[in-house]
Amino acid sequence: MSDNQKLIDVTMPQLAESLVSATIGKWLKKPGDPVEQYEPLCEVITDKVNAELPSTIDGIMGELLAEEGQTVNVGEVICQIVVPVAPSNTVDPAVQQATSSPSTAINGQAVPQGSGVRAVSQGADADAPMRSRYSPAVQTLAAEHQIDLKAVSGTGNGGRITRKDVLAYLAAGGSAPSVPMQKLEPAAKQEEIVRAILPEMEEDIQPVRNSGLHFSESPRIPTIEVEGGRGSSSEYLIDVTPIRNTIASRMRQSVTEIPHAWTMIEVDVTNLVMLRNKLKDEFKRKEGINLTYLAFLMKAVVSAIKDYPIMNSVWAVDKIIVKRDINISLAVGTEDSVMTPVIKNADQKNVAGLAREIDELAFKTREGKLRLDDMQGGTFTVNNTGSFGSILSYPIINYPQAAIVTFESIVKRPVVINDMIAVRSMANICLSLDHRILDGVISGRFLQRVKENVEGYTPETKLY
Repeated sequence: MSDNQKLIDVTMPQLAESLVSATIGKWLKKPGDPVEQYEPLCEVITDKVNAELPSTIDGIMGELLAEEGQTVNVGEVICQIVVPVAPSNTVDPAVQQATSSPSTAINGQAVPQGSGVRAVSQGADADAPMRSRYSPAVQTLAAEHQIDLKAVSGTGNGGRITRKDVLAYLAAGGSAPSVPMQKLEPAAKQEEIVRAILPEMEEDIQPVRNSGLHFSESPRIPTIEVEGGRGSSSEYLIDVTPIRNTIASRMRQSVTEIPHAWTMIEVDVTNLVMLRNKLKDEFKRKEGINLTYLAFLMKAVVSAIKDYPIMNSVWAVDKIIVKRDINISLAVGTEDSVMTPVIKNADQKNVAGLAREIDELAFKTREGKLRLDDMQGGTFTVNNTGSFGSILSYPIINYPQAAIVTFESIVKRPVVINDMIAVRSMANICLSLDHRILDGVISGRFLQRVKENVEGYTPETKLY
């Protein structure tokens, strides 16, 4: 390295208050590659979600001090970036700010020195100390649309620029000078267009019962190696990814520490099917998303939890902690993992609001855009195993919650009503429970209330 260059350490950021380490999933840059500000250096995997670690400066990628698959503690150096130094031996203000500041923030969380988000000194306002501290979401959005963040007004804490500020800037027609001829659609409008188009593209291949949580069209295939070469027997080796390893650890912890019990109830959803068929087309035109059965089930579950708050609790050895907020973890499966993003304060949302949240979280999960905040705070889990045709399942509890409920596939069955046989749309709802907290009586009453709520839907039920 020459005298007019300087090495800048990049450390592992503290992505959330409860996280003390993270795993390097994949390096996106190798030594010698040019690096631009906001450009992702690597994929970081936590036990909650994947994230990309962006560069805070322009330079050349230096030595990689952490290997792919290695777990690194917060604050440890993972790589170095080579940056030029002015001939006068004065350090560029942006670099000095990135290295001298004891801490910065990502999504509102404190981050150790050199970890990834710098406070740019250009035009900083003394009355807005957070004006030039950018979160990864803001940096990524600005890079995608080639926006000069100095032109964006910040409404966050201390004048900080939030993602909403960038979207508002785009919606107002703001764009980079380098692309004056390109009219940029607001990001919110782009997402609306994508979500409106995707279901139409997949309409021909979806079953009649559409949960909205379907598989993507181009599944990622795990890396497979044939043991002993091509001439060997049909045995294959599949690398265990950090996410799969985390899932294995959590499932083992759940079944080891929680005494599972489970029960099932059969629900007549004929009226619900009629209601959805009546409203789905109008809802699609108005909202741009599918109206799924899951939104109605979730509303029924949330209402039942309000009647039986003990379902919304966790075991704490010498006490049971009942959560006041009802935050529903939604199990969303992809081809290689299961994520549980959280719908916060689900009891304060109507069916339409829940449908929007379900669609947004499913979309972000499939696209790998979940944030840590999307995964935290869940108090009860709802799973839609019926989306792939299951009629009966035994779910594992999402540790450390007290219960998980699954909504199975809707099928037409002959049932007896007033000593007469009728064909009705029926579905099973399965509940796994922590037997340290919940017993059969309270769990049975809870499921009965869910059944009453689901069967209580009529063609006159309102979504809003």
